Amino acid sequence: MEKLIAKRYIKALKDGSDTKVVEITTYVFSALAELFKDKKFVQIMDNPNVSVSDKSTILLKAVESVKSEKINNFIKLLAENRRINVIPAIAEALRKDVALSTKTYEGIIYSNNNIDTKVIEELSSGLSKKFDSKISLIFVKNNFDGIKVDVEDLGIEINFSKTRINNQLIEHIIKAI
Repeated sequence: MEKLIAKRYIKALKDGSDTKVVEITTYVFSALAELFKDKKFVQIMDNPNVSVSDKSTILLKAVESVKSEKINNFIKLLAENRRINVIPAIAEALRKDVALSTKTYEGIIYSNNNIDTKVIEELSSGLSKKFDSKISLIFVKNNFDGIKVDVEDLGIEINFSKTRINNQLIEHIIKAI
């Protein structure tokens, strides 16, 4: 539900704005979304005893350095409509929209083995050429037995599992016999 509401709000927020302004707005809302990871902040924002104007003031203080009347009015509108909890969804929707318009995506490489930075750069370069975009990859070590590349915004998931390859090899040998 929040995603649908967020899409409607970002459509209004983007209206008449160029790419650079949308990128700055995305950065601001991403910073605000980070605040929602703090339990105390969420308790304040969800507390019915805290007035709408106080909640609005807190958020406006957080974005004060940007000095954007449009962002300030947007935050006031969210507060008045009791939609402050939609800010993380707005930030995510803006991030995806900017990624789509600039063709710049981020992905994650999962593996239980360390991967050399040169290999990561080659994978990133290859995917970038394949999808005519700029794709940057970061490595996350986990318990995946093989290599898994995930670029969520493009819907790409590539994986090479040692277990799956061994099973396919065994099936192929059995079929050959």
